[in-house]
Amino acid sequence: MPSDCISYQKSGYFTKLIVDYLDEKSELKSLYNRFPKLENFKEQTEKKQENFPLENRTILVSELDKQYSNFEISNATKNHIKLLNNSNTFTVTTGHQLNLFTGPLYFIYKIVSTINLCKQLKKEYPNQDFVPIYWMATEDHDFEEINYFNFKNKKIQWKRESFGPVGRLSPPTPEGAVKDFLKDLGVSENAKYLHDLFEKSYFEHENLADATRYLANELFKEEGLVILDGDSVALKKTFIPYVKEELLHQTSFQKVTETATQLSDYKIQVNPREINLFYIDDNLRERIILENGIYKVNNTNTTFTKTEILAELENHPEKFSPNVILRPLYQEVVLPNLCYIGGGGELAYWLELKSNFDANNVTFPMLLLRNSVVTITSKQAEKADKLELSYADLFANQQELFDQKTKEFSKFIIDFSEQKEALKKQFEALYAIANQTDKSFSGSVKAQETKQIKGLENLEKRLLKAEKRIHKDHLQRILALQNEIFPNQSLQERKANFSEFYLEYGTSFLTKILSELKPLDQEFKVITL
Repeated sequence: MPSDCISYQKSGYFTKLIVDYLDEKSELKSLYNRFPKLENFKEQTEKKQENFPLENRTILVSELDKQYSNFEISNATKNHIKLLNNSNTFTVTTGHQLNLFTGPLYFIYKIVSTINLCKQLKKEYPNQDFVPIYWMATEDHDFEEINYFNFKNKKIQWKRESFGPVGRLSPPTPEGAVKDFLKDLGVSENAKYLHDLFEKSYFEHENLADATRYLANELFKEEGLVILDGDSVALKKTFIPYVKEELLHQTSFQKVTETATQLSDYKIQVNPREINLFYIDDNLRERIILENGIYKVNNTNTTFTKTEILAELENHPEKFSPNVILRPLYQEVVLPNLCYIGGGGELAYWLELKSNFDANNVTFPMLLLRNSVVTITSKQAEKADKLELSYADLFANQQELFDQKTKEFSKFIIDFSEQKEALKKQFEALYAIANQTDKSFSGSVKAQETKQIKGLENLEKRLLKAEKRIHKDHLQRILALQNEIFPNQSLQERKANFSEFYLEYGTSFLTKILSELKPLDQEFKVITL
């Protein structure tokens, strides 16, 4: 089977909100400015250019130079950082947690989507430059979400106590599951590369933020990827006015709550708090709560008056950390960004945020669903061909696929609709008689019709079941193949780690992904390796 695709809408793996967004349903259009189409980027660049101060570019480049000072970076990345000084340079951004060894495969796909969109924009708008950004979620404190990855159906978990921003944690050491993973890699050239990459990333850096920067840089440096850590004094200073607005007026709570009412037909992804900020102090990151005019840091004895917390903000802006509601605003304040690329869950909460951006006079970015990928081997492709399976078949619900294929394999038509219609016509004559006699007879006719229709339906089910037994071997081969490609009937990209594929295919794996993914196509890609 050659590389092919299926629309996100037909894949069955996205919520109604995301499907309606992709279909550009009119009821959602007030929640964003422009849909991510190539021709819409012209107006997006104009709006961002009008609304992004040149001094913010200077601060951004200076901070990136500082963050990269102890790293060897490619000429492509150096050039991209330098270009950010120019008013006609813009960014495309994705964000992700600091998952151990990149975590699930979709991390790779998010980065590649971002890189490839920048390339596509440069071809369309040659007089402007576009820089791919990976925003590291260094201030997150949910360690349990990032402390593991799966390798050959085995969970590689990093165990330790964790408090505060994960980016400040010391990286894992070569013990326990980590040691076992490095041993399980083997001795091939690809294994040696992965072993070396893991060791240099985690054993030679002081914190998880630097370890993750090294790792992502090694994988994508030739593509000019720029990696940004928002846990920064300089960047937080530019965000002071917006933090002050949040502390004094709780604007985001008001605006996002209003938007949530517009999304009442959908599942709300996140709910705002009255103050959408955390306070960071050494190894803690706790919510800021306003009670009776006093600002309290949750689970501590720390309190501030209004005057004191504003002074703390001016003197130590780095101690104020935005939550999921305000982090996107922070990102768009410090970056000349055009588009955010994320998964379905991310786009769902971004769609709640536009009104807060408008209230803060910050340009809302275009929202693009990241590329999703299913990789299959050439052997699996051959099996699919022999079993006469399409890509739509592979994505189908397993029970529905079994029923559909059984009907295709059977020499009978397993559909008694014709018989049911004939039966209904026979009963029409009985109803005509019933209308001329006692009403109790009408009830008897109706009961008999229902019973006989039910009987035909049961016979149809029994015939289907009998045919499944006859075609059992063929159906089992289909089941086995689908389970290989969709482990536990879930997406491969949410389970597997890139190391499994690099171990087998080496650099050709990343090369293939880079060459195949087209971010604006809105299609679930099936790639044969």
